[in-house]
This record gives sequence, C-alpha cells and structure tokens, in this order.
Amino acid sequence: MNNNSAASNVTKYALIAAFGGFVFGLDAANISGAVRFVSSQFELSSMQVGTLVGCAIVGVIIALFFTGTLCERFGRKKVLLAIAGTYSLSTLVSAFAVDYNMLVLGRFIGGVAFASITVSAMYIGEVAPADKRGKFVSVNQLLITLGSLLAFIVNYFLVKSMADISWIHNENVWRLMLGFELIPNIIWISLLLTIPESPRWLVTQGRDQEARAVFARVAPESQVSSLVNEVRGSIDEEGKTKTLDQLKTLFSKPMRLVVLIAVCYAVVQGATGMNAVLFYAPTVFEQVGMSVEDSFMQTIVLGLVAVVFTLVAITTVEKLGRRVLTLAGLTLIVVAHASTWYGFESARYTLDESAVATLEAQQVDTAPLAPYIGKTYENDVALKSDIAAAYSKKDVPLVSGPIINSTIEISAGFVLFGIFAFLAAFNMSIGPVMWVIFSEIFSNRVRSVALPFAALVQSISSYLIQQFFPWQLEHLGAANTFLNYGVVAFVGMLVMLMILPETKNKSIEQIEKDLVRPDPAGKAELAT
Repeated sequence: MNNNSAASNVTKYALIAAFGGFVFGLDAANISGAVRFVSSQFELSSMQVGTLVGCAIVGVIIALFFTGTLCERFGRKKVLLAIAGTYSLSTLVSAFAVDYNMLVLGRFIGGVAFASITVSAMYIGEVAPADKRGKFVSVNQLLITLGSLLAFIVNYFLVKSMADISWIHNENVWRLMLGFELIPNIIWISLLLTIPESPRWLVTQGRDQEARAVFARVAPESQVSSLVNEVRGSIDEEGKTKTLDQLKTLFSKPMRLVVLIAVCYAVVQGATGMNAVLFYAPTVFEQVGMSVEDSFMQTIVLGLVAVVFTLVAITTVEKLGRRVLTLAGLTLIVVAHASTWYGFESARYTLDESAVATLEAQQVDTAPLAPYIGKTYENDVALKSDIAAAYSKKDVPLVSGPIINSTIEISAGFVLFGIFAFLAAFNMSIGPVMWVIFSEIFSNRVRSVALPFAALVQSISSYLIQQFFPWQLEHLGAANTFLNYGVVAFVGMLVMLMILPETKNKSIEQIEKDLVRPDPAGKAELAT
C-alpha cells in the first residue's frame, strides 16, 4: 500500500478508536449541566453530589482491574465494542432514573465504559507508526474536548429553551441532557465494526498472516515484514506471559523508573483539577457571580478553548516533544491557578437591599434572607453557610447562583483568565501528552496490564477531585480549592523536570531499551 493510503487508514482507525473519548467528553459535560437540577430534584448534599459525579470513576477503577486481561484474551476491537454497548446501557439507566440511587447506578455503569480511553490509547499506539504515534494518541484528547463542546452547546440551548418551551422544566431538563448521549453511542458502535484488530495483538496470538494484512493497510508494503519481525522479536524474547507474570515484570526492579514516571504523571494529571472544571463547569462559573444562562454560555467558550489548544498539542507534540509540552503546560497551570486563587481570595459578598431587589426581579423568594440583610461576607464559605441555613435542600441548588451573582464584588478577570488559561494549558500538554507517554513507555511484555495500571492511578487521582470538589467549595471555598490544585501542579512540574525523558520519534522497542536497562547494581537507568 502506498504512503498516502496507509496514512489515510491510520487516521481513520485512530479517529474511530478514539471516538470513545468523544462519548466520554459528552458524558462529563452532560453531568456538569445536569448537576444543578438533579441536586434540587433529589435534594442532595455536597457529598452526595460528589458521589453522583465521582461514582463514574469508581466504575473506571473497577473496570481497569479487568481491562488488561480482557484486551489480552479477546483483543482490543472486541473490548471497544463491549465498552460502546456499556455506554448505551448507562445512558438509558441514567436518563430514566426514578431516584438518586438509580442515577448513581447509571453513572457507575458509564464509568465502567470510561475504560475506553485506555483501550483506545492502547489500540492507537499499536497501529500508528512511531513518528505519528504522539499525534494520533492525542486524538483521544481532541475528541474528549469535541464531545464536551457538543454537550455544552446542547445543555445551553436546553436551559435557554426552558423559558419558551413549557414541557422543558427543572424536573426533566437533566433527563434530556443525559439521554442525548445515546445518539453518538450508536454511531460509535457502527464505526467500530469497520476497524481491524490490533496487529500487535494478532502477533501475540500467533496470527502473523492477519497481522501482516493489517500492517499492510497502515504502513508501506516495504515495511510490513520488518514491522511483524520487530513485534515478533520483542514477544519471543520475553515469552508469552500471563497477567500475573506481566504484573511481576511491571513491578520488578528494572521497571521502577518506568513505573515512577507513569505514576507521577498520572497523579499530576488527575489532581491538578481538570475534572473539577469539566464535570462542574456551570457550578464553577456560578462562583464568579454569573447567571444560570450566562454560566452555561461560558461553558461553550470553555469547550472552544479546549478544542483549540488540543489542536495545538496535536500539531506540536511531534515537533516540540512530550517533555517540553509537559513542562510548559505545568508552568502555565501554576500561573493559572494562582490567578484564580487571587480572584476568589479578594472577592467580597454584600447582601443589601439592592441585592434583594435584584433577586426579586429574578423571581427568587427572598423572605428566608430577611435575617441576613445588611451582612457582608469576607468569603464564599460564610455566604454559602447562611444560604444553606435559610433554604431547603431542594431550593439551595437553584438559588445559590442568583444570590452569589447579586452579592459578589470580584475581580472576575483574574478568575476567568485562570480558568481559561488552565484549560488551555491542560489540553495542550498534560491532557493529551499523558496518553502519548503511556502508549510509548510500556513494552509489549507488560502493555496489557501496564496501561490499565497507569490509568487506574490517574482514575483514583481524578476521583478524589470529583468526589470532594462540591465539599471543598462548601467548606474550603473556591480560593483555597484552586490554590490546592496549583500546589499539586507546582510539585508535579518539579518532579517531571527531574524524571521525564523525551520519547518522540522512537519505536516502543527503542524506548524500552532506553528506559529499562539494568546497571551492574540491578537498578534501572535513564538514558536521555
């Protein structure tokens, strides 16, 4: 096959495999819009809101214990198809949930399907050539951002239509937000049926002829034999190992540096706060004092920024390299979170007659606020405490935004710059680059367990952010919450500066030779 046809096929297969990222992004953004209305309807506490959003990551964590084994036994394609079907089941259960527990179950099932991100990265890393792998694995992040953007747009128009369409209201708008996801789920299943199995997996199963046929579709004919021999050589050298043997190899002394890089990157990527912004986007903008409609509108801008800077990552990851993008991105994230912290730290809230009049114009019942009129609050924690004391659990999610909007005095520019700069930095660096690194630093002998393990660490880190973000806003305040994220980014930047190698334009086998090389004392060395 000529170079153009091979490149076209790689692009097609990478996009289809990574479409699970699109569904993931859609799901994340959908729940961010639904949280406000679900919290009111089911009268949820901050920890229950965290559980509702975070339970999906619990599903991821559980699924990752089985993902490697399933990929090894059934192949990447069949696992991706199963995941796509699980997404559809999750959508139906969530959209038709009759109570909080059923909704949590639906979200949990969807979390199991989030493993698609790991399997997609595995598949793309095994199909794409070394000099294009970074770009194609980064497609995962691009499709996550595109999925989020579409969901933000749909959510905005659903919220906006509530004023004009009588049958769309607070009690059912969240069902429409969550149910919309079924359409792309079906599309993904249809597309997955058209892609081939991973050629590297086929070689591990002794199906060399089928592997050759796949390689012939994604690489020039002259390279097919060498590609098969390269994979076969690395497999034969280590022997065909079972999952337990792979785990032993992964955590052996020669692999310590590889594991350290993966764990540190996963923790930093998950704990710098992206899932707080992504899964609670309208809530974050409400903290700045925006109206409900404006906060949903800002999420569209948020989605556009994410898409643009993910494209920046895709076009530069092979030119600038993984290390440069990672360090530059983390530096900007530190600056962004510092800006957000300053904006919220300097904010003040005054509940005066003017604020009450503004609330009444928005048809907010202000009678419960009578004991607090004339009070000035030094931070959002104190204000939210009084709101919780004045209103019922059903009303708090609906009135908090308008009350903050009418009482706040804030340098909003610092907060908005911080949020958008963070999103830009994340999506041009540690968001997509992490998956590139993961797809490159693990060799065939441990790949099926190593990628799920690395994703497991990232999932636990992300889960803690999602679970406790509502609690943090309520008890620590927005300023201290983003300050914590900034500290994580700063420490992560220092660690990555010391241990992260450059892997661009290297084959997986060459990267293994560079990173896993025992010295005379039996310790792993890093060759740069």
